[in-house]
Amino acid sequence: MEYVGIVLISHSPKIVEGLKDLIRQVITDVPIQLAGGTEENEIGTSIDKILAAIQNADQGKGVVIFYDIGSAKMNAEIAIEMVESQNVRLIEAPIVEGAYVAAVESGMNKGLEEVCAAVEKSF
Repeated sequence: MEYVGIVLISHSPKIVEGLKDLIRQVITDVPIQLAGGTEENEIGTSIDKILAAIQNADQGKGVVIFYDIGSAKMNAEIAIEMVESQNVRLIEAPIVEGAYVAAVESGMNKGLEEVCAAVEKSF
């Protein structure tokens, strides 16, 4: 079964790792990819990591992206422009709560627009 994928972007690798662990307590099948920290796993973000996460999360139903602060959004927007898929959405929602809602909705086999609408409705 294909699911809407989720990409978690944070300046800290530990933040997205912890968030993925939290979501995996209840949702196990949805693809969740991480783009935390720089290429050297220091504090910051990486367009290359974001691009790879988008590509790895995409099973054909699209990808939703959540980010923490500042340049994470800017780098996500650049990565989205570089991706050939039109089914990638950057979501304006709290990263923890938004990603959790998205995972639940995706796990119910909802489509990209339905997942995005559920997240946006929650906040």
